[in-house]
Amino acid sequence: MSFRRISAPWFIVFVVCAGLAGAESHLPRAEPEEVGMRAEKLAEIDGVVEEALGKGQMPGCVVLIARRGKAVLLKAYGRRSLEPVETPMTCDTVFDLASLTKPIATATSVMLLVERQQLALDEPVAKYLPEFGQAGKQSITVRQLLTHQGGLIADNPIADFAAGPDQALQRIFAASPTCEPARRFIYSDVGFMVLGELVRRVSGEDLHQFTARRLFGPLQMTETGYLPAEELRKRAAPTERREGHWMQGEVHDPRAYALGGVAGHAGLFSTAEDSAVYAQMILGRGEYAGVRVLAPETVDLMLTANQVPGGGLRGLGWDMRTGYSINRGEGWSPRAVGHGGFTGTALWIDPDLQMAVVFLSNRVHPNGKGNVNRLAGRIGTLAAEAIQDGNH
Repeated sequence: MSFRRISAPWFIVFVVCAGLAGAESHLPRAEPEEVGMRAEKLAEIDGVVEEALGKGQMPGCVVLIARRGKAVLLKAYGRRSLEPVETPMTCDTVFDLASLTKPIATATSVMLLVERQQLALDEPVAKYLPEFGQAGKQSITVRQLLTHQGGLIADNPIADFAAGPDQALQRIFAASPTCEPARRFIYSDVGFMVLGELVRRVSGEDLHQFTARRLFGPLQMTETGYLPAEELRKRAAPTERREGHWMQGEVHDPRAYALGGVAGHAGLFSTAEDSAVYAQMILGRGEYAGVRVLAPETVDLMLTANQVPGGGLRGLGWDMRTGYSINRGEGWSPRAVGHGGFTGTALWIDPDLQMAVVFLSNRVHPNGKGNVNRLAGRIGTLAAEAIQDGNH
């Protein structure tokens, strides 16, 4: 492990991580040249992150870049916390992934059930959740919710959650859509709350239990899941204050919090190295380190582009090319998929380039005013520009 300090209005610290203890399930490390990348181009990432830190766009972050199954860059920058005390960012920091929950936990769980023929993408959600079929929603399909084309509102009122999770779901089930299915692309947390309940109803397990048993457990992603245990909470990056205390290892999203911390749209926590394992499983078409969790055809289906109204492209649970793709960067192939999270997270995966970029920050700490989407995109661009072996 090495440290470097750069002169600035404050000290900006970054840590280059090598071989964390107990990391046998993590991606092996390699020099960039071993996987067809230029180290000098990747080194430019330090400067763009330092610039963002100097502007106060986040207290700190962790960046991991992997290609051909090997991590070529893993660094922690800045601070994990600024308040109530300053602490340094570390490569094993646990982050609230926010909306990265949607593809990693929820959409993957849905696809596991599709693979087992317990769900069908083009069947109405109401076939499995009859209560959802109220108020004109009877024809909305599973695929339409996965691609944000169900016509549901983006967020329902927080007051709907005041009486507890069961009542909140009943209010969602009773709500009318804003338009007919497939008429508009409306990025909807509500749709993924419904998908989370769909997984629970069909599988008999909530997303916390289902993903632990069927996804994160088999992949040995021991630092990923809902409701992190005390050991993980201690090294979690804090976000903001709620009810008189700092949220640290406690979901930031207020609706996911009201649902008990387990929801389809938010609530997942992870580290950069665990997130890279998930990404490599996708790049391996459902397999990582000899463990298969999805069939190759299922992953291919998940990454297939779906045209959405307005001309954008979405995978099943994933962004591809929409107005939300600022954190994508340039130079990626048309098959690249990714997603961002409100707390300051982003993950992009390119099956053609065999590359993944993980960017995790707590940009909302301490006052909710950070902004990192363009920074994540710049890092993605530099990663693509670093490729020198012709597969660009």
